[in-house]
Amino acid sequence: MPKLSDAEFPSGCKSLPEGFWSAVEVWVKKPHVVNKRLCGATQTESRDVDSGDLRKLLDSNEEELLQDVFQFLCGGVSPSHTHQKDKPWSSTVRTFIPKVNCYGAKQQKEVVLKDSDRQHVTFLPFEEDSAAGRASLKRCNIYQLRLCSKGCEQWALELHVLTSDGWFSDGVAYPKLPWLSSDLLPKLVRWATECKSSEFKSTLSLLPVEKYSLTYQQLKEKYKSMVKVWPEVTDPEKFVYEDVAIATYLLVLWAEERAVKSLTDPQSFVDLGCGNGLLVHILTNEGHPGRGIDVRRRRIWDMYGPQTELEEKAITPSESFLFPGTDWLIGNHSDELTPSSYSCRFFVLPCCFFDFYGKYQRRQCRKSQYKEYIDFIAEVSQVCGFSTEEDCLRIPSTKRVCLVGKSRTYKQSDEAEIDQRRASYIQSRQASTGAAVQRSDVRKSRDCCHGSGECDDTSGSAWGDGFQPRDGAEAVRNCSALPRDVVDGVVQKVAEALLGMSEATSNGDWNQGGSLSVREVAALLRQETLQLLKNECGGLQTLLKNNHQVFKVEGGTVRIRDWRDGTESQRRPAVPGALKTRLCWFHAHHPQGCPLQEQNCTFAHGLDDLRPSTRPLKKLKIF
Repeated sequence: MPKLSDAEFPSGCKSLPEGFWSAVEVWVKKPHVVNKRLCGATQTESRDVDSGDLRKLLDSNEEELLQDVFQFLCGGVSPSHTHQKDKPWSSTVRTFIPKVNCYGAKQQKEVVLKDSDRQHVTFLPFEEDSAAGRASLKRCNIYQLRLCSKGCEQWALELHVLTSDGWFSDGVAYPKLPWLSSDLLPKLVRWATECKSSEFKSTLSLLPVEKYSLTYQQLKEKYKSMVKVWPEVTDPEKFVYEDVAIATYLLVLWAEERAVKSLTDPQSFVDLGCGNGLLVHILTNEGHPGRGIDVRRRRIWDMYGPQTELEEKAITPSESFLFPGTDWLIGNHSDELTPSSYSCRFFVLPCCFFDFYGKYQRRQCRKSQYKEYIDFIAEVSQVCGFSTEEDCLRIPSTKRVCLVGKSRTYKQSDEAEIDQRRASYIQSRQASTGAAVQRSDVRKSRDCCHGSGECDDTSGSAWGDGFQPRDGAEAVRNCSALPRDVVDGVVQKVAEALLGMSEATSNGDWNQGGSLSVREVAALLRQETLQLLKNECGGLQTLLKNNHQVFKVEGGTVRIRDWRDGTESQRRPAVPGALKTRLCWFHAHHPQGCPLQEQNCTFAHGLDDLRPSTRPLKKLKIF
């Protein structure tokens, strides 16, 4: 029963021993945060057990093995001599859920025994074959974590094993023995030291993790080809797998709802602010009737085919946008709050911090901005009469807290009273934010049975005069749409200032100029020019970087680019069909001209050297 390794806690750690048990809880309930090959784990309710109960629980015919286990649990001393309690251990059974099922019908489980008197926790793994109706204890993989006091507020966490001989490892439910020392032990020490609770709920707290894991693997395999044909400029892996995970969550959530309510038909949905439309495409393919609406069409929409219904439309707060026949409204990273019918449910994944009348204004500095905004959305939901639940998705995003409204807190006959409460709340938000937009007809926010959800004419039923939906055309704010004379003027002025800092030498060396900080460059420009640049993302620095031919911008310092530096090593191979499509700035404006010969310069030395590109335009793949 050797001690395999140990890890010491920081001197004077105040979070122990409570922090030790908090860390153990994380490892028991969320093993996937350390072991990335697991999706999670389920566990039975804990109960207090004695040696007799433990014999029945382990259900082993090997008396010698049971004696070894009891000796291991008690550190070589009989339990009757070491515990005052009748039932000294708290027992639970956890079942591992692998990301990829490599065990077939067999389930990998552990009996977790907590000994609060000794500050020990022991893990007894066993394999359960449900088809054969038997379970087998894995003697060679039994291990124990011990919190040991060294005196004078010195603590250590020790890892003990029943036997290190024949340790079995498959890298999933059974990690390698060195991994327990090198990865698990340091994590437990850190968690015990920090001993802080999260602001949010546990991941996937509203769903059965087993069903989620199985569905996710199926959808991931089915839609992984999207990564290869993604036509948008966004990161394909992040967006594809994020939407696959969100679709998985909704599909499992809806399956559970059908089971509870004895529903037979798949739930319908509308995705408001659907963006790239992939979530709509997946949900539709999986049998749920629905559509997506967004103010701006995306290129990828053409790839989905006619079965995926996507509309380019601005959603105006009015009775014409209440979708009466829809079961679920989806707000996936949307920036609008939308009402719904009494029978409608919602799923929202808040992202952008918006109120009813503009950007959300913070009120509490003790909470993070994100937590405060999530609480605000939950408050809106509760005021609107929803029974609201919070959960965390397993997606590659920092904004992964979702709110789910599956039922109402009032009867449908009370709709008029609740509607008045909604109207008062919206008006109070306008007053508190000091919004200039006047909502003259908030009282019209009645149940959506009065609206069709299809009409585009909102003139007679708008809830607020002056509401302006976002422009369908995405604003280009990377300085590329600035007037050409403004850009040329800034380039010329900055270049002249840099060249004026270093005079050409008598031996004819090419003048490379000096260097200026971006702040110093800004001081050279007129106020109206700076104001124009302020409206662009990145401002002056972006404009200078856009003019890569002339300037080299590194670490906030601006220099004249010398194309002779590393020309041979840095030049990319010529692309077939690529010609000189832009004039050389140095040839036209530098007092000494371009430092490169015409045949070596990638830009045209005069109009005669200028040629249009002959490369064919890229075509979208259709699948």
